[in-house]
Amino acid sequence: MHDHRGRFSALTFASDESHPPLLRSLTRYEKAPTFISMSGAGSPTIGWWDGVTLTPRELECLKWASRGKSAWDISQLLGVSRRTVTFHLENAKAKLGVRTISQAVVRLAASRQAKS
Repeated sequence: MHDHRGRFSALTFASDESHPPLLRSLTRYEKAPTFISMSGAGSPTIGWWDGVTLTPRELECLKWASRGKSAWDISQLLGVSRRTVTFHLENAKAKLGVRTISQAVVRLAASRQAKS
């Protein structure tokens, strides 16, 4: 299995039965293995800061923005469109209650320092 970022994982189940109950469940819910692989320990997690929930992609876009990257630069790094990056940055700004990307980066950094 692989996720949208190209990461690979494997999930196996062994049983003495020819058609175990778990296999029947997985057949019924065929997307479950993909979900399990994407929610594993290697996957980015959703972040909570000061009661604000940011998605992994919002955090990733803010991380690159904090390093001086433009929306176009970030889109090239992440392999998505510039519009998609702008969408995530706009969502992050709205959630953090700020008007600019610089303010979002500063608010996030200040919040992380307060947690440590």
